[in-house]
Amino acid sequence: MKILIVLTSMLLITASANATEQCSDLLNYQAAKLRSSETLDFCQSFQGKVVVVVNTASNCGYTPQFKGLEALYQKYKNKGLVVVGFPSNDFNQEFDAAEKTANVCYINYGVTFPVLEKSVVTGSLANPFFKKLNKISGKAPEWNFYKYLIGRDGQFIDAFASNVTPEQLESKIISLLSQKYFLN
Repeated sequence: MKILIVLTSMLLITASANATEQCSDLLNYQAAKLRSSETLDFCQSFQGKVVVVVNTASNCGYTPQFKGLEALYQKYKNKGLVVVGFPSNDFNQEFDAAEKTANVCYINYGVTFPVLEKSVVTGSLANPFFKKLNKISGKAPEWNFYKYLIGRDGQFIDAFASNVTPEQLESKIISLLSQKYFLN
């Protein structure tokens, strides 16, 4: 019986190590959710999914894009799409109070996709995820609602300027969702 317990433990440790190894470096990140005690583990939550990453702001002319982002998320979440919002005050258009940011996201626009605590997304003070994303893509956000696509394999696909609407990303998202993802 002891041998069986030891072997089972070894298999679980090996499986856990393999899952960690298979996570892309880009998705190796954790962050606090907006107005929550929960932490979002990108590897655990996003591995094998198509991810739309967007830096958001509550007081921007592009803020109504929350509606289109939520519509895409609702339409394709069961097929493997996730949208993740990174509120940021890099362009001086985000509230200081997380409660006000949450009201804009959750009450004004009915957002159900993951939104994180406010962080920096540009320059040397950018959060570690955006530092990696900016380096890999060669493109830091030029304004709020800059969008990045990440494939099912956790690799950067493309970046889109703020004026590119969520609806304009739909055909690219459909194409990425149609690609199969296999764990190695």
